[in-house]
Formats: sequence, C-alpha cells, structure tokens
Amino acid sequence: MKVLLSIKPEFAFKIFEGKKKYEFRRTIFKRPVRKVIVYASAPISKVIGEFEIDTIIYDDIPSLWDKTSEFAGIEEDYFLDYFEGKEFGYAILIKKIRIYDNPLCIRTHFQLAPPQSFAYINDIG
Repeated sequence: MKVLLSIKPEFAFKIFEGKKKYEFRRTIFKRPVRKVIVYASAPISKVIGEFEIDTIIYDDIPSLWDKTSEFAGIEEDYFLDYFEGKEFGYAILIKKIRIYDNPLCIRTHFQLAPPQSFAYINDIG
C-alpha cells in the first residue's frame, strides 16, 4: 500500500537532499503502508518524488525528539509547535528516496485533490 503525503516544500526538498531522515506526523495510517509519494504543497503543488518507509516510531513527544533530533531536518521549537497539544507522536524513518525527473500533477496522475495530510493510493507500479 502507498500513501500520498502533503509536505511543505522546504521539508520535502530536505528529504530528497538527505538532510531530513524523519517525517513527523500527529496521526498515522490505519493500513500497512510501505511507500510514500511526496506531494510538495503550495507554492510547488506537484508530486516530486517518493520514499520507502523503514520504520515508524511512536513515542511521547520528548522521547520522540531525543530519538530523531539529529536527523529531524527541523528545529526543536518547530517540532514542539507542531506537536502542541499532543502527548504522543509519530516519526517515519525514511529510506530509498527517489526524486522524479519531471514532477507530476496530482490531479492528472493520481486523480486526487491535494490531501490535507495524506491519501491512500492504489498500489500500481
């Protein structure tokens, strides 16, 4: 199973530059997911690449930061703001990144509107 994740462009590009090895989420997928298709949100508004999921860490917020901070790709203040009001959170460990030579249109290639967080997509190709 694959999901299409909306990620802010600055963080999406850090993933494909190898500077961000964790993608943080307040909630996680209910189905088993192996691959993530990355939609860089506005102003890019394109599907720019994909990565495989190594593992998903679920922990309390301070422990999650301790485990991931070296390769978080974000500052601690941003991390804490993102998880404000949450006791626990998720960190997706990224492996096998692949940036597309030609970014894709989300509507044309996936028949989707940009998701607020993520959307399951058919496991084709």
